[in-house]
Formats: sequence, C-alpha cells, structure tokens
Amino acid sequence: TCVDPLFGTLPEFDQLLAAAHRRGLRVLLDLVPNHTSDEHPWFVESRRGRSDPKRDWYIWRDPKPGGGPPNNWLSHFGGSAWTYDRATRQYYLHLFDPKQPDLNWANRAVRNAVYDAMRFWLDRGVDGFRVDVVGGMVKDPQFRDDPPNPDWKRGDPAPHKLLRVHSMNRPGVHAVVREMRRVTDAYQDRVLIGEYYGPFERLVRFYGRHHGGRLDGCHLPFNFALIALPWDAAAVRAAVDRYEASLPEGAWPSWVLGNHDRPRVASRVGADQARVAQMLLLTLRGTPTMYYGDEIGMADVPVPHQRALDPVEKRVPGHGRDPARTPMQWSADRYAGFSAHRPWLPLARDYAAVNVAAQRRDPRSLLSLVRRLLQLRRATPALALGDIATLESGHDDVLAYARTCGGQRVLVALNFGPHKRCVDFLAAGGRHRVGTILCSTSMGRTGAADLASLQLRPNEGVVLGA
Repeated sequence: TCVDPLFGTLPEFDQLLAAAHRRGLRVLLDLVPNHTSDEHPWFVESRRGRSDPKRDWYIWRDPKPGGGPPNNWLSHFGGSAWTYDRATRQYYLHLFDPKQPDLNWANRAVRNAVYDAMRFWLDRGVDGFRVDVVGGMVKDPQFRDDPPNPDWKRGDPAPHKLLRVHSMNRPGVHAVVREMRRVTDAYQDRVLIGEYYGPFERLVRFYGRHHGGRLDGCHLPFNFALIALPWDAAAVRAAVDRYEASLPEGAWPSWVLGNHDRPRVASRVGADQARVAQMLLLTLRGTPTMYYGDEIGMADVPVPHQRALDPVEKRVPGHGRDPARTPMQWSADRYAGFSAHRPWLPLARDYAAVNVAAQRRDPRSLLSLVRRLLQLRRATPALALGDIATLESGHDDVLAYARTCGGQRVLVALNFGPHKRCVDFLAAGGRHRVGTILCSTSMGRTGAADLASLQLRPNEGVVLGA
C-alpha cells in the first residue's frame, strides 16, 4: 500500500490517476497475489524463525528424508522451486524467482491482507486489477510431486519437464477468485482481469459460476491463443470457433495479441503480417488487449546476456524476455523520447524511424491503421458488440468472418499469405453482391467492392460493410 520511490510518491500516483480520469482513461493495477519480494516486510518477518507469527504467511517445508527439496516442483524460471534457508533449516517455495517467495493462500490472514490491499487502491479510485498468475495461488496441500510431461523433449525449456497439476491450477483457486470478485464488486464499475495460460476448457472456468444473474469470477480471463498459435489462418479460425463455443453464457470474450512474456508480434509474424494481426485483434468479438509498442510495429531488440535484467535469461540463457520489454519509442529524440537518462535496456536501432511522432505524420503507417480500426470499432455496433461467425474463404491462407448486430453486417477477410487471393462472400452465405470497403491494411483502399470476387492483395486485410 505504497509506491516504490523508483516510480514516485503516493500523492503523485493520485495526480496521475486524476489526470487519466479527466481524459476518460481507466487505470488498472497489476495485482500480484501469488508471491511477494523477499524484501517485503511480511517475508522478512516470516524468515526470522519458525515461531514467528508470519511464518505461516509463506510456504515453508522441511527437507525430504535424506535431505534435499521437499518435492520435485520446478520454478518457471528454471531450477527447483525451493530455496533452502540455513538459519531456520527449512525450504521456502517460489514458483518463480527465489526473490519472489510464494504466499500461503491456505492462511486466512494472508487472504484478508491481500483483500485489504485491494480495497486500499480501490478506495483511491483505481478502476480494477490485472491479477498476475491467477492460477497459482492454491497448491496441493499434500505437496505431491508433479508428474512428468509426456510431450517434453530434449531442447524444450527445462521448466516444462513436469505437468504442474499439483503446484498450480488447483480446483480451489476458483473460490479465491470469487472472493476477489466480491471485493471488486463492492465498488462501482470496476474490473477484474486474470492472467492464465492454458487450454480453453480450463481458461473459461475463471469466468466463474452463474450467481445472482451474473458470472462471479474474473470479468475477463486473458485469452492468449493468438500469442501461442502458429500464425496460420486455419489454426486461428479453429481457435476462434473453439473459444466461442467454450464460453459460458453471459461471458464476454478477451483476445490478447502480445504481452511482456512473449516475443513481439512484429518479430513473430513480420512487419506485413503485423498489420493483418492488428486488424484481426480489433475486429474479433470481445475486448482486445494490445501490448505497448505493437501499435507502431516495435520489434524485439537483441539484449546482450551481460545486460540482461530478466531472471529467466540469467537462469536459462537464451530464453529471456528482455527483448520484448525495451522502452517505448515515442520520437527520434535521444533515448527515443522515453527518458532524459539512459534507460534500463537498449533501444532498437531503428527507433529514429519507428516511433509515434513519425507515424502520426504518415497516413499509411501502422499507427494510422490502428487508429482507423479503433475509430471504426467505436462507430460500428457490429464490430463493438455484434456476434461473430467464421466463413469459408476458399483458401487455406485466408481467414474470413462476419460480425452482425441487429440489421448491420460487417465482413472481414484477412490474407495470411504472400499471394493474391480472391474471396467469394456470396458462396459463403452473403446477402449482397456489392459491399463497401471500410478499412484496408493497405490504407487508402476505399469504395465499392464485388463481394462475389473480392480481390485481396498479398498480406492484406479488409473490413467491409455488407
């Protein structure tokens, strides 16, 4: 319930929040309930001794018979998830870095303390939380070994050797999420977003159960399918269909194109397809989540190992996430207009050309495309709130779908490949021969279009009124 001096002061946070609200912006905080810093006062007290009142606020276990960690659980960052404390002769659990000990959510005092922290920020006016590692808070009370992952093969990251069926994603976590939702619901117009990596059938459980006419879990469990899938039209279509079919009644979809844990979309799919990806994100049904810098096509920046800050890179060289975390490129000024001082990570070599200031002036830039799509989304009920149905495009590398709301219908065609394609929307169940091009990734392409033979350029996406 304070602000690290590195980022300022609590009054300065209040000023930031007020300024954002004046501009119609919402501010969410990143809630990290699974773990704290090892420098947190709670953990400092916890490790003082076995009899300390806060000892049970974290997960401490005796060595297994004969010595060694209590079980085989692995850290997501590599190595054992247990670190031995010589002073108290026990191990503490950390599903991530040793400097991030896991809280013991089986302890009611821990839950209440975290809920009090949520209320502190909600009372100040924050608009909700993105809950980090939402599936990690509850662990197997018997601390059984995680079983081997049968799909793991040599060369895969070592932390993937095991299936995390006992160390994470326990059924009891949904009761915790319901408690968090009740805390949030005590305040008007707030949102709870959950970070969860997993298959759709598990992901949608974080929406909760129907209670009192609404779902009682996260408003928006993040859907990371677009980050994990191969960039393939058929694979994306199958994911859209599976996801939509798996959503419980009343659930609002969520789509995420990029985040701080994965390579940037421009590095994953290339500059041309990054434009198609943004059109996909902003025309699918649901709430889109865009990672900073993706709206201008920022790419991963090589970070020498000696400059790495990410603990993953330090423990598992070659798997660090720093390349996707470099400073936002605002302008061609020194340090990309991000800071007056040398930033913590290196800048992209192309920042003088790839930046917000330059793309604002270019009507064909990726930033201009994103802004056009956002404007179109706000002005078009079919895109903002409408249903979605994928369509047969006639090509393996073209994804097509329809968005409908009332009598309004919008068609989307996305060419995932480097070749020209012709799409027949009438054969896919279209009602009108002629449509209107509302937006193209090529920018500047407007006017009427023959929906029986829509010509798509290589790497082009088109939104049409039909």
